[in-house]
Amino acid sequence: MNHSLGMAIETLVAILLMLTIGYCMLLNKRLTRLKADEHSLKAVIGELITATEIAERAIGGLKLAVRDVNENLGSQLAAATQMSDQLYKQLGEADNVVRRLSKIAIAARPVTNPEAAAPAAKPSPAKAVAAAAEAFSERRRSNGLAA
Repeated sequence: MNHSLGMAIETLVAILLMLTIGYCMLLNKRLTRLKADEHSLKAVIGELITATEIAERAIGGLKLAVRDVNENLGSQLAAATQMSDQLYKQLGEADNVVRRLSKIAIAARPVTNPEAAAPAAKPSPAKAVAAAAEAFSERRRSNGLAA
């Protein structure tokens, strides 16, 4: 019986060794897949880091562009506001000149009909300006000063 008990133990050890070898082979395959996944994950992480750095540089460039555009727009807006104020003043001055010219034209017009000089028959501002300009140019031509 000693011999059969030894043989049973040896067989049991052999079976356990075979199971251990099988399990080791299974673990080896899993470790190989895990290492392959690790390499691909490292590659993905490297690409992600590169993309992040590129994005950070692009954001920095965009911030500089926004700052430059903001400064340029601010200066152009200030210049436009100044130009608008200047044009508004010039329009006011031009309106005064037109009023004076119309007064000059009305005063220089010969009165042919006393009823036409009455306040009820006052000409429209556009006609008055046109008449004033015409009268002014006629006076200049008669004096020989017009081109």
